[in-house]
Amino acid sequence: MKVIFIKDLKKQAKKGQIKEVKDGYAENYLIKNNYAIKATEENIRKLQQENKKAEKRQEQEKIKAKEEKEKLEKLEIEFKVNTGNDDKVFGSISAKQIKEELLKRGYKIDKNQIEIDSPISSLGFHYIQINLYQDVFAKLKIHVIK
Repeated sequence: MKVIFIKDLKKQAKKGQIKEVKDGYAENYLIKNNYAIKATEENIRKLQQENKKAEKRQEQEKIKAKEEKEKLEKLEIEFKVNTGNDDKVFGSISAKQIKEELLKRGYKIDKNQIEIDSPISSLGFHYIQINLYQDVFAKLKIHVIK
């Protein structure tokens, strides 16, 4: 029996996949537990329509991410820190602090999207990467002053 998976099932299939499975497994497990539906012509047509909608939505999200990238790359964030002897910075700037500063400026960026290669623990300019979407990364300029 051919079925369309409506949920991801570990080691079996991903959502939206069409697979041939044994009738008993399909009826007694997959369909009963809402993992899959029968692959009728109507259901396949619905799946194709949903896929087209998802593609359009993803394309729009990617365009938004590229626009946000343009804005973020023009931005420079300043952090004022306490320093000790020889301008040595106490602590370092964290992803959480960067997230909060971006939020103040109207950007909703999750701290998991912020990639800091090495700790920001010295005065001067630093660059970090922000993952906005698949294959869309913004370089943000951080300026640490005393």
